Amino acid sequence: MQTPKILVFAGSIRSGSHNARLAGYMAKQLALADTEVTHVSLADYPMPIYDGDLEAEEGVPENAKRLKKLMTKQHGVFIASPEYNSSITPLLKNTIDWISRLSDDGEPPSAAFKNRVFAVGGASPGRFGGMRSLITLRTILEIGVGALVIPNMVSVPEAKSAFDEHGNLKEGPARNAAAAATARLIEEASLRAT
Repeated sequence: MQTPKILVFAGSIRSGSHNARLAGYMAKQLALADTEVTHVSLADYPMPIYDGDLEAEEGVPENAKRLKKLMTKQHGVFIASPEYNSSITPLLKNTIDWISRLSDDGEPPSAAFKNRVFAVGGASPGRFGGMRSLITLRTILEIGVGALVIPNMVSVPEAKSAFDEHGNLKEGPARNAAAAATARLIEEASLRAT
């Protein structure tokens, strides 16, 4: 059986982002579990705001094509989603929108979101742990682009004090949820790696 390949990224590029820390933690846990992890920052894939007229005039941005190509080589994807006004970040929504426009000949619509499994998590300074953004992100992924998203979600409330000095989640419910999501993501990704 092939080693599962899993892509990890956060929907924030802000310096000191709690969700970048969560993405880093999940990448480390996945690597420790013998998966082939690719951890990227969306800062390396800048794209203009999605606009149908822009797409018609100039086509899909090269960075969207690069990220789509990377995603299609994976068996699983973990996205750490910040919460902005009870929803996902404009950066994350824009990234999904552009990538969803890409399908090569013979591929289904929104090809990057098919034939791989997704897991989502969120970290927030408040007590809800980004849960409202995770519900929105699940809706976009499952209904909007037809992705398979595992039921296990990682919610990290009071994120400012949730990580230790090494970037690990401290003992508690968030760490337990991360372990469960890691195990389930690997299990589902492994089915696609055969």
